[in-house]
Amino acid sequence: MPRTLIRKNPAAFKTLPLFVEASPEGLSYQSLGTPLNFTQVLERRRPVSVANPERFSLELANLGVSVRLTLRWQGRDYWVLVRQQRADRGDVVLKLISGYVPAHELNLPLLTAIQEIAEECLLETPDGWLAGRFGDTWLPTPYQQSLRYRETVHFSLGSLTGATRPVQCNGLTLMERPRAYVHLPTASLQVVYDMQLTLPKEIRQLSLFHVDERIEDGQLVARLERSRPDLYLIPLEKGRPTSELVILRKGQPAPASTRGLWLAESFAPQAGWVVRDERIRWRDWLALQGLSGSSAPTARSATV
Repeated sequence: MPRTLIRKNPAAFKTLPLFVEASPEGLSYQSLGTPLNFTQVLERRRPVSVANPERFSLELANLGVSVRLTLRWQGRDYWVLVRQQRADRGDVVLKLISGYVPAHELNLPLLTAIQEIAEECLLETPDGWLAGRFGDTWLPTPYQQSLRYRETVHFSLGSLTGATRPVQCNGLTLMERPRAYVHLPTASLQVVYDMQLTLPKEIRQLSLFHVDERIEDGQLVARLERSRPDLYLIPLEKGRPTSELVILRKGQPAPASTRGLWLAESFAPQAGWVVRDERIRWRDWLALQGLSGSSAPTARSATV
């Protein structure tokens, strides 16, 4: 049975539409208009277009944040992906950890990124759940009333190399230099942070779970469903992705099926500052990376 971890009032969330200016040298954005709730944001997320993907000015519905999270564990690195059923787009994809940036964090979306990691990516050991630190700052523990977090052991979160072109909010360059793109189908600006999560050496057995919020009866509800961890890993070799997809079973990586698998738009081709696709097939993404892989599941495969 799924376990309810928290309930929240969605009316408490407010964000702001944006005015974006892009050039080959960089991208800048600033808030525009009055605060929006979830419903109002979704109403504004309609397709837009630009003539030149390197240079344009555009009004957008919202700012979103994603984290390309590299998990370092037992001498190997993995990209962390989460499975999401996107009701607003009518599909199921594997995507990066991501969320909407609230109005009060538009100038510092790194805070939202850290919060999303704490909320969406849960790490369980035989002795309890792991909290984390980003530098000298403790990550929030949003489910502390429902889960027992360990007090003496924690994971470490740090930034990896940032993007080469700067992204600015109100004239100030964003910390940690995230990658940015305008997603034309949803009229949104997305910033993507490249981060690494390092586990303590003593962690030998690990379970990973994705927890996502859904609106039910007018409330935002977060549930933990052990039968569907919904958190997947792409093994890396020398920092580059491989053609494998795995899921943890009893604390050990096991192959996951990629038959009919789609990845979210952050994996799709980017032209200048623009991404035009809603999603991309796994096999097409492999081709873009110069990789080859079979979409047929093996006898040991987990189902996506």
